[in-house]
Amino acid sequence: MYSPFKRECSNSDWVLVPAMPPAMPDDLDLWAAHSQLSGEDLVTVDFLLPTGIYIQMDVPREATIQHIKLLLWKQAQSYPLFPSLGEMEGHMFECVNQAAVHEELEDETRRLCDVRPFCPMLKLVTRNCGRAERLLDSKIGVLIGKGLHELDALQDQEVKDFRSKMFRISEEKMQRVQLMTWSEWLQACFSPQLEPGGGATPLTDGVNDKQAEASLKVTMHFDQSQDTASLKVWPSTSPSELMEQALRKWLTTHGPEEEGRQAEQYVLRVSDKLEFLCGDHPLIQYKYIKACLQAKECPHLTLVQVSSVQAMFEKEISAIGAVVNRKSSNPPLPLPPKRRGPSVSTQFKIVLIKGSKVNAEESAKVQVRAGLFHGTELLCKPVVSSESSGRSEHVWNRTLEFDITVSDLPRMARLCFAVYAVMDKVKKQKSTKNAHINKYQTIRKAGKVHYPVAWVNTMVFDYKGQLKTGDIILHSWSSFPDELEEMLNPIGTIQTNPYTENSTALHIHLPDYNPHPILFPPFDKILEKAAEIAGSSDCSTMVLSRGGKKFHIELKEIMERDPLSQLCENEKDLIWTLRYDCMENFPQSLPKLLLSVKWSKHEDMAQLQALLQIWPKLSPRDALELLDFNYPDQYVREYAVGCLRDMSSLTVVMIYSLPLSPSSPPLPLSDEELSQYLLQLVQVLRYEPYYDCALTRFLLNRAQCNRNIGHFLFWHLRSEMHMPAVSVQFSLILEAYCRGSIPHIEVLKKQVEALSKLKSVNELIKLGTIKNARSKTKEAMLTKEAMMTCLRQSGYTETLSDLHSPLNPSVLLSGINVEKCRYMDSKMKPLWIVYNNKLLGGDTLGIIFKNGDDLRQDMLTLQILRLMDLLWKEANLDLRIVPYGCLATGDRSGLIEVVSSADTIANIQLTSSNVAAAAAFNKDALLNWLKEKNSGDALEKAIEEFTLSCAGYCVATYVLGIGDRHSDNIMVRSTGQLFHIDFGHILGNFKSKFGIKRERVPFILTHDFIHVIQQGKTGNTEKFGSFRNYCEQAYLILRRNGNLFITLFALMLTAGLPELTSVKDIQYLKVIGRFTWDSLALGKTDDEALKQFRQKFDEALRESWTTKVNWMAHNVVKDNRS
Repeated sequence: MYSPFKRECSNSDWVLVPAMPPAMPDDLDLWAAHSQLSGEDLVTVDFLLPTGIYIQMDVPREATIQHIKLLLWKQAQSYPLFPSLGEMEGHMFECVNQAAVHEELEDETRRLCDVRPFCPMLKLVTRNCGRAERLLDSKIGVLIGKGLHELDALQDQEVKDFRSKMFRISEEKMQRVQLMTWSEWLQACFSPQLEPGGGATPLTDGVNDKQAEASLKVTMHFDQSQDTASLKVWPSTSPSELMEQALRKWLTTHGPEEEGRQAEQYVLRVSDKLEFLCGDHPLIQYKYIKACLQAKECPHLTLVQVSSVQAMFEKEISAIGAVVNRKSSNPPLPLPPKRRGPSVSTQFKIVLIKGSKVNAEESAKVQVRAGLFHGTELLCKPVVSSESSGRSEHVWNRTLEFDITVSDLPRMARLCFAVYAVMDKVKKQKSTKNAHINKYQTIRKAGKVHYPVAWVNTMVFDYKGQLKTGDIILHSWSSFPDELEEMLNPIGTIQTNPYTENSTALHIHLPDYNPHPILFPPFDKILEKAAEIAGSSDCSTMVLSRGGKKFHIELKEIMERDPLSQLCENEKDLIWTLRYDCMENFPQSLPKLLLSVKWSKHEDMAQLQALLQIWPKLSPRDALELLDFNYPDQYVREYAVGCLRDMSSLTVVMIYSLPLSPSSPPLPLSDEELSQYLLQLVQVLRYEPYYDCALTRFLLNRAQCNRNIGHFLFWHLRSEMHMPAVSVQFSLILEAYCRGSIPHIEVLKKQVEALSKLKSVNELIKLGTIKNARSKTKEAMLTKEAMMTCLRQSGYTETLSDLHSPLNPSVLLSGINVEKCRYMDSKMKPLWIVYNNKLLGGDTLGIIFKNGDDLRQDMLTLQILRLMDLLWKEANLDLRIVPYGCLATGDRSGLIEVVSSADTIANIQLTSSNVAAAAAFNKDALLNWLKEKNSGDALEKAIEEFTLSCAGYCVATYVLGIGDRHSDNIMVRSTGQLFHIDFGHILGNFKSKFGIKRERVPFILTHDFIHVIQQGKTGNTEKFGSFRNYCEQAYLILRRNGNLFITLFALMLTAGLPELTSVKDIQYLKVIGRFTWDSLALGKTDDEALKQFRQKFDEALRESWTTKVNWMAHNVVKDNRS
């Protein structure tokens, strides 16, 4: 068999030398189930033994590594030097994987086709001691998508220190879990989703008085039995009381032989989910029960035997015990403190040595601009090098001095560089070498054009607080954001480009200012400095004096502006002067105070830190803004995290100790609320310049104490591992999470493997559709058949069965219903996968797998919709929103939840008409469809559901500027709930044709929608009036929470979403009047804002004919394609 490598091996080394491969089509994959190379499911593999013996043999493609090793061992017995191999268990395989990275195959339960070596070659090596630890390392590396040996190879001291700390903390966490009882473990891992407040707030919000006073009908299921029982209980009944009633009901039907059953032998679980009703709270306090009441549905609960839960617990404890000793490890001895050099009052400077691989026109001259930033604030005027001529190499050897002393540098100061070309005139580019010239060019003076070539950032202080010195090579980035600050990109990463081969490299030298290392002052010294300043009489008079009434009015007006409003220098001075007034009267205005601090003066910075120690704690929603890039200070971010921490939850075992100031306890952030903002909290990790920070520890702690949070933290991080700017940082956090959640590794590993299989099926379908492009009918038949064949293979059925749903980890997917699976007819051929629900026999659920589409924007939009739903419910307004599940799982891949019993408006209209063009104008189609699905009281309920949900989505799509609304991305459930899907265009980025925007209405409100709302009666003004009132209430509730929405979008700016790349995109929310802020900010009262919304409402109704025309065109195009 031909091998793409020439082998040169010895007992100690394995060198692969490329050889010329034979011609082979790119679409042939040796390891794929559909491969033309797979033959009879046997693969010829070359084995290299440590004795120097080479063996070639055929092995089953789907065999496990353990089985292949056994086959090799039998074969090797007939070869020389076999006795010198020793025991089989003392060896393991190594290979080169698909990423061209060396991989140790420590986990021998994996199949060869899942390992997918780059070439069919395995090397047998002697296994070192500590197999359990090596096996854990191997599993973690496979799971997170980055081998841990790659982290070892970085030779980065910060990486080593972080991993060492996290290893010790995670080991202690696992030791604590080993000491838990099964009930403590159940509460910690599967803590129930409770309504916030714990009795402090009305638990019946969103439930009408009649429902709250009436008895609750519950359907009880019994584990390992087909029997069910229907019970009527009060909403205040506790789970233990409910279990006792259920067992009494069981005894009446099963006789005296069952009398031994007691409530203590059972726990309550939501029937179709792995969600337990732990604790003894009133039933109405559990989110699941309350949601059923609001939807007027009957809750389904299952009595699960304690022995089943104990078996789950013991299995996890066993997994931990295999790699963790109960004996605690001793932490390393602290290093002696370094000597701190004296305060340096000289100017900060750098030496710019040279730039290499500069990708600029030969006729252009190259300059380097450097700036010192604290967040987005320039600490002093940027400095610019002289112009340099040449090709790709440019030498300066010049000192660049900044107008700031070393002693005034803030701890989080970052040094930002921009390499740019200077040209005498713009030349028409025939090539695409510098395609970005027109987009980013900036005219500096007549006849001169500057355009950026590369940028790179680095911190001034290292992770230990020591001023950096010596020679540094900075490999730059060539992709630019939409907004640049003085040609610089301060918001960009401080990581250098790992692809060093072709990136522009800046060589700089940071000089020594003192014989001893210069360390940033410790916190106690900063507070001493603040006390010294406060002791001066002049300062006390200035700070403590209260402003007059005129200044107070001006201060109030400034403080009530939205987060995007800019502050002028006079306003900043006023805020700083009256900072104590701000603390007493406007504590939520802390972000504006921070923007008013002169961070280039260490005296002001010290006073701010002292003030922060007595500043009242903010609510979690207000504290989120402090994690934005504008607030990089370490202690500010620790303060923000302190506000987020849930100090009141008894179920959270605080593992990590954050160096936060002792002040009033922070307001609690429940697990449910943390889940609501987790997407943003993961994104702002990008703003953290050092691996070990308060936010990282907070997220790890909460994730390791709640399996649900851990699940989504894992996927939010794992889905962006392909991004070089965060790959190391996210892999370190993922490793730390896995080490502190060892039992969760196998659960997540199963999901990763399943997604890999689905990707393989999707690529098979894409390959089939390309080959059979000429005949659509033939294509559909052949490709569907290939998909079915693939899904039925044992390797696929095993991997795709019995796993936790990545969309909702409390849902267990038992196996694929192959006959109901299909692929969708869009460009990327998404897979429509139907699963059986393991916990509720006979129930199925659908999942859409997408490969080639970026789902992150949909994920963000659905998160905001979920938040809107929460805010409306908090105001006792349930608009029956359907924020279905959506999760990005990798580079342009992810999953979408299929909403059951739903169809698109287009399909509903087309089934009622033989002519596609006329279908859009049939106003009776939707109402008739609901009548077919419902009758009597059910129809009345369905129309009410439609009315409420239509109001919610009218307001939500208007506020968020959601575009491309056609009849195929608006759906209706058979229960009446209307909902929108596919959010590719948000924040007013509407589609246009020939320069004309398609969206001509503020939101979709067609006459067939009104026809349903009015129950088919044209003059039913009462129902229409109620609908309009719902819309107005919903709009005013969102308007009052406008700052929160702006903050959440702002925190996502560096995520790289296509329609959220700069502050200008977020401006849509306020400029167009979507959120008209407080009356003192924009001069509009609630009444004025409501008047504007009513005008938009009337406009949507008046211009709805344009929507119908668009829908007609969409239906005709769709009909022609089919």
